[in-house]
Amino acid sequence: MRKEVAFKAVLFSLFSILCILVLIPFYAIALASFKPGEDLVRNGLNLSFDLGRMSLDNYIFLFTGSHSYFTWFFNSVFLTIVQVVLTLFVSATVAYGFSAYEFRGKNFLFICVLLIMMVPFEILLLPLYKLTNDLGLMNTYSAIVLPGIAGAATIFFFRQYLSGIPREIIAAGRVDGASEYGIYMRLILPIMKPSFAAMAILNGMNSWNNFLWPFMVLSNSNKYTLPIGLKTLLTPYGNNYDLLIVGSFFSIIPIFILFMAFQKYFIDGMTAGAVKG
Repeated sequence: MRKEVAFKAVLFSLFSILCILVLIPFYAIALASFKPGEDLVRNGLNLSFDLGRMSLDNYIFLFTGSHSYFTWFFNSVFLTIVQVVLTLFVSATVAYGFSAYEFRGKNFLFICVLLIMMVPFEILLLPLYKLTNDLGLMNTYSAIVLPGIAGAATIFFFRQYLSGIPREIIAAGRVDGASEYGIYMRLILPIMKPSFAAMAILNGMNSWNNFLWPFMVLSNSNKYTLPIGLKTLLTPYGNNYDLLIVGSFFSIIPIFILFMAFQKYFIDGMTAGAVKG
């Protein structure tokens, strides 16, 4: 009994320390958002708490100043929602095909999915850019959404999740006269809620923080996403650190809301299939 209590105490202490280490950067950027931008240039991000240097000026400028921050913000919100919804639906459909049906070349195609997971995006950057240009999709949101609409990692995750669902559910649906489409929409998708929650958070974070590919294909500043827009605040001719720091801190809020909305299912989705009974 004592060993068990000691083990839990050590485990609690360990995770408490890890939690503090993770929260320190958020605390530093939260403090910096209340300080003048010149402090960031002079001292960098730090944990000093000086009430004499802190004010709401940065937040007042964020909400009332003349800038394009909220244009970039809502562009990112729109793209993230569209990309997450389409990626989850398309990837889940592909994964269901791999899990529920037997067809020629199934194993070969799934190996191709695994191989795609091993290829860094930077290797695909140049041919993908040429293809996007040839299709006339440059400077459009379609160029951002379409390349990742069937994510290899998301397909793999959904396929592994579906492999733990009893085949009798599909067979029962067919006996009851449901179509293949009806089985998928009415029986399978509701069961996949935990996996959808886990992948919504991970894909949402990737889409929200995506910088390189949108930076390559977007040229109209009114279509910039938030990471690109914040990058434009740093120029050789002057840096707007006041907006940069408060805008960076404010950009954390959507991801925080996304996690809080789906945290109920997140652990279930990530651990599904870990224990077979």
